[in-house]
Amino acid sequence: MTPPVRTDPAARPTRGGPVAGRADGRGNAAPPARTSAARRVVTVPPPAPRSGSRARMRFVTVALVVVLAVFAGRLVYVQGLHGSAIAAQARDARLKSVSLLGTRGSITDANGVALASSVERYDISVNQQRIDLYRGRGERPDGVLGAAQVLAPVLDMDVKELGGLLVGTRSFKYLKKGVEPSVAREVRALGLDGINVDKVAERVYPNGNLAGNVVGFVNSAGLGLAGLEATLDDRLAGKPGEEVYEGGAKAQPIPGGYQQGTAARDGDSVRLTLLSDVQWRAQSDLEEALDKTGADSGSVVVWKVKTGELLALADSGTVDPNDPGTSTGSLTSSVSDVFEPGSTGKVITMSAALEEGLVTPTTRFRVPDTITTDNNQTFHDAEPHPVERLTATGVLARSSNVGTIDIGEQLTVKQRHQWLKRFGFGQETGIELPAESAGLLNPYQEWDGRSKWAVLYGQSVSVTAIQAAQVFATVANGGVRVQPHIIAGWTSPDGTYHPAEKPATTRVVSEKTADTVLKMLNSVVDDGTGSKAAIPGYQVAGKTGTAENWVNGHKGITASFIGAVPAEDPEIVVAVILHNPESSIFGGVVAAPVFSDVAGFTLGELGVAPSGKATKLYPTTW
Repeated sequence: MTPPVRTDPAARPTRGGPVAGRADGRGNAAPPARTSAARRVVTVPPPAPRSGSRARMRFVTVALVVVLAVFAGRLVYVQGLHGSAIAAQARDARLKSVSLLGTRGSITDANGVALASSVERYDISVNQQRIDLYRGRGERPDGVLGAAQVLAPVLDMDVKELGGLLVGTRSFKYLKKGVEPSVAREVRALGLDGINVDKVAERVYPNGNLAGNVVGFVNSAGLGLAGLEATLDDRLAGKPGEEVYEGGAKAQPIPGGYQQGTAARDGDSVRLTLLSDVQWRAQSDLEEALDKTGADSGSVVVWKVKTGELLALADSGTVDPNDPGTSTGSLTSSVSDVFEPGSTGKVITMSAALEEGLVTPTTRFRVPDTITTDNNQTFHDAEPHPVERLTATGVLARSSNVGTIDIGEQLTVKQRHQWLKRFGFGQETGIELPAESAGLLNPYQEWDGRSKWAVLYGQSVSVTAIQAAQVFATVANGGVRVQPHIIAGWTSPDGTYHPAEKPATTRVVSEKTADTVLKMLNSVVDDGTGSKAAIPGYQVAGKTGTAENWVNGHKGITASFIGAVPAEDPEIVVAVILHNPESSIFGGVVAAPVFSDVAGFTLGELGVAPSGKATKLYPTTW
């Protein structure tokens, strides 16, 4: 039985009345019937805001508007009014500057052998304020200790020693200077913050002390201090440049960023007239002579007659430019130290007497071992001897002081001074070396009663080794003095070679007089005091010399030999000067053998053919 369905009377439609949801008789939907039991939906409006809340909203709104206005104004200021200027300031803050080195020019010998050159090296430094930022990897500690452990093996340094250099507050401190490029690359590869690698140019002298007296040296900053490095510094030194670029925080270039700079310019390179092998032989023979004779010091000059080129300029105690502090000798003493030439100066007296027509090579003289002049000055030869019957050639060959005074007294005192000056005494030669001395040649009005005679045989006048050699080079060159020079030319950075200007020349005596004197000097070696200067296969024209000298108040001796070879047509002049030899005071004994060896070697290097048929010489006696 189906249970009855209870119906809410309020929900049932009234019988015969309209049904809810259906249209009424006019087609309109009938509204539902309202009863007291039906639910009502009521909308409640929000409560009106209080006055404090409205104030806060207005403040926030105003603040936002102000901030937006400031931002907008700043944007207009930055981008519209000062955009370019601010951008430039920002770029400038990122700009980095790097100095570019101009490499110093080389110094080479006549054949291009390097005597001084610059090589690429690097200085390693640290910013101690940043090195502590190092962070180790693995078991390696952070900070200074870790950085030292990484860097020490590369720099070949002790870890503790390097660590001590890394600790501190300095923004710059050198760790090691002059490391090779391979080491610099390894340091860079480590990427250590605070470690700087800066390129420098180091001056090196690959042949040690070879021509060190001529080349000189530079200081740690690359500035020439001595020798040619000093006198030619303006031209040898490169001109530095600069590169400016836009970089990041670690100074790395920003791709496409600002970049501009001035290129560096390398210095010019100079080629000398020196021949390295000849220079080496001259230095070696000089040092050997000092050992054998006990001489304090000395010089050897090798001069190319026709051109005035110096093929060698050796001085004892030559400096090693790689370590100049160990040098015991003076630089370029060949052009700075003066001494009395002694009997080598007799060449001037003989040349003057021949040129003035006062004697001939065969003029006869009776020569005792002493002579007293009209002012009661007495002079003597080196050794006692009976009266000798000598020609003018014999006087020169036997190096007689007495005979030379006999010849020279025919010259007035003024003429004696004039001829000394014509041959270059009392004036600089003009060679391109620093500290050249003009020597000592007092005005003839100041000569005392002895000096006016002593100058005839090379005393009471002082010269340098280069001045003494110049006298013989003048005679060997047909009577024409050629200014000595040691610079052959210059090579610009682009490789263009520019030869030096030809040296100045001055005629001193006639060619006939020069040839006559040269032939007379041949007898000095063939039949006189210079026999030990002989060179097998070559005729030699030269002169021995011995003179007193005074150094620091102490009396000493200067012994020398200067000669030209081959005598019939000279190619070279070699001067050997020894100060205070102990084994002998005579130049023919201690200096002549050095001449023979150096001159013979040089002739071979130049490929000079041996002399032909021997020249018939003037008689030395009658």
